[in-house]
Amino acid sequence: MADSIMSKAATMEIPINSNGDTGSLPEDDSLEQVSRDLQQVMVSGPNLNETSIVSGGYGGPAGGIIPTSSIKGSTNHNTNSSEEVTRGVAVEKLDSVKKWGINTYKCTKQMFSERFGRGSRTVDLELEAQIDVLRDTKSKYENILRLATALTSHFQSMVQTQQALGDTFTDLSQKSPELQDEFGYNAETQKLLCKNGESLLGAINFFVSSVDTLVNKTMEDTLMTIKLYENARLEFDAYRSDLEELSLGPRDAAAMVRIEMAQHEYQVHRDKYERLRSDVTIKLKFLEENKVKVMHKQLLLFHNAISAYFAGNQQQLEQTLIQFNVKLKPPGSDKPSWLEEQ
Repeated sequence: MADSIMSKAATMEIPINSNGDTGSLPEDDSLEQVSRDLQQVMVSGPNLNETSIVSGGYGGPAGGIIPTSSIKGSTNHNTNSSEEVTRGVAVEKLDSVKKWGINTYKCTKQMFSERFGRGSRTVDLELEAQIDVLRDTKSKYENILRLATALTSHFQSMVQTQQALGDTFTDLSQKSPELQDEFGYNAETQKLLCKNGESLLGAINFFVSSVDTLVNKTMEDTLMTIKLYENARLEFDAYRSDLEELSLGPRDAAAMVRIEMAQHEYQVHRDKYERLRSDVTIKLKFLEENKVKVMHKQLLLFHNAISAYFAGNQQQLEQTLIQFNVKLKPPGSDKPSWLEEQ
């Protein structure tokens, strides 16, 4: 390979004149210099571990040379940092799964112990009674909501029938001269009933909407907090039972460490249980006040609107709607627009 390179270098050093004749050969010392340079390159060769990147052109200043060893070290540092972060996340997830598994096991054990009568549970008799009353009240209010919704649907059908009947009477009054007055009277009556029916429908819909909000939002929110409270109570009793079992065991060094850890977990879950019990007590109090206020208004509206409609008192019915700020939807507002029908 050295002979090939030297031959190529010597060939490149032979000048050719314009007549095709070779010029005079270079001096011997020039050839010897080229040979020494090639041998130096072949013997020393580049060290891959110490290869440099030249930022400028060939023969540039030394300041433009960047050792690749520093780049390799930086890459290794970044890789190690990334691995440490990934390892930390994995360890954190593993600890979270471990804690969840231990907590689930303890709670399941406590739940079965309570069901089979072998374990004790913490009971707040006054609070438990209030929770039972709330669940029973919610069930009854759901029945009111279901029946009121059915009444709205049936009454809506009746109003639509009255409107169609009034339109038919109006048409026949124009086509039957001998019965024009009779058809006209009935048409006016059906139109008046239809108008009053739409007013009553507005009142009933307002009643249904308010009861629905009370049942499916306000009461449901309180029941969600109660569910969290019941879960916290189960966890508290599970860790309480665990601490009691450890306290009855031996008192060596290892056991004392476990007892101390159990005492810490017991205190954490006790604080959580006390906090949620306080939240449930406050929400039950505000729920009761809100329920009385809302239902007082809605029941009065329902009674006055129904009474005025079936008494045929149109003026009282309209005053009832104004009193309770019930706004009726304009006719045809429930129908989709022509853009929605496309």
